[in-house]
Amino acid sequence: MPYKDFYELMVEPFSNAPVARFYFAGPEHERCLRKLRYGIDNMKGLAICVGDIGAGKTTLARRLLDSLPDREFEAALLVIVHSGITASWLLKRIALQLGVPNPANEKLALLSQLYRRLIHIYEAGKKAVVLIDESQMLKSRDIMEEFRGLLNLEVPGRKLINFVFFGLEELDQSLRIDEPLRQRVAIRTWLRPLNLESTHAYVRHRLKLSGATREIFSAKALDEVYRYSHGIPRLTNTICDNVLFEGVFTKQTVIQPELVKEVAIDLDLEPLEPEPSSLVEHATDTEKTSTPKTSTAKAEDTFLLTDDDLQFEDNSPKPQAAAARTNSETPAARDAATNAQPRTTIAAMPPQEREKELKEFDELLSELERY
Repeated sequence: MPYKDFYELMVEPFSNAPVARFYFAGPEHERCLRKLRYGIDNMKGLAICVGDIGAGKTTLARRLLDSLPDREFEAALLVIVHSGITASWLLKRIALQLGVPNPANEKLALLSQLYRRLIHIYEAGKKAVVLIDESQMLKSRDIMEEFRGLLNLEVPGRKLINFVFFGLEELDQSLRIDEPLRQRVAIRTWLRPLNLESTHAYVRHRLKLSGATREIFSAKALDEVYRYSHGIPRLTNTICDNVLFEGVFTKQTVIQPELVKEVAIDLDLEPLEPEPSSLVEHATDTEKTSTPKTSTAKAEDTFLLTDDDLQFEDNSPKPQAAAARTNSETPAARDAATNAQPRTTIAAMPPQEREKELKEFDELLSELERY
């Protein structure tokens, strides 16, 4: 029996294909969309969106494309499938996507065609936007120079074309091939993984759109989904799809965390290590309750002997100050550092007390030398 029948769903909810109807408007995705749309609306030139594998960049790119009304934008999405593409191939594809008929093979003629088309789009009161997915595969200097040249096409007050790159973190390395192009990046946003709360909402969102009328995953099961998916939507889909499949055979009408864990182990997924909250709380409590350091407390960390601490019977020149550093584990050092009370000079002491004081001082110096 297909699991969608067992769980009374209309369609399978966890396909990894970028289906527009399943788009999840989570905080991270909406934040990225806002920034990218700002760059497009104001024709900033070049915007980039970087994210980990499976974070949802392709889904976000398609969502952004769908959000651009035809009456205002001449927009296209170009997906790079191979790192070996040439600059001439890319220019032709961009020209075709923007409506240039029969792009020329010769570069200058092609650029002239593209420029005229961009002027036509501008005069029609529209904005030209090209979204490029998997753009980390663009790794040649020639390609980067072509993008830089296209971004130089302007009319007074604005650029004629806007590019939005979607890619892995390696995209930043690709942009470093051409420093002038990298400096033209006007908007940069990072598509972060979902957090625990968003993962719960994401799974429930897709189930609801698939026809679910009740809770299928227990809250603890969703905690496990997050722990093994690390908040990455693609892994979340894969785990949930497999869990529902296994749930049919184990007759689990409500998925329990043990089944999620079994499936994740079969998929060879590593759990997200829990944050050592007890240690964090302990450190925080210590910081809250510890007494602010005064000058006396500071002296427990650093002990200095200066020439003011040494008085002599005769009028011979004082030696240079002796300096030593020790930890507060040494009782003698701690006592010497923290006792700031006025004291009788060695010269004014009776002979027996003077000998005793000098002996203690010699012992203290010997102890300091060991540190």
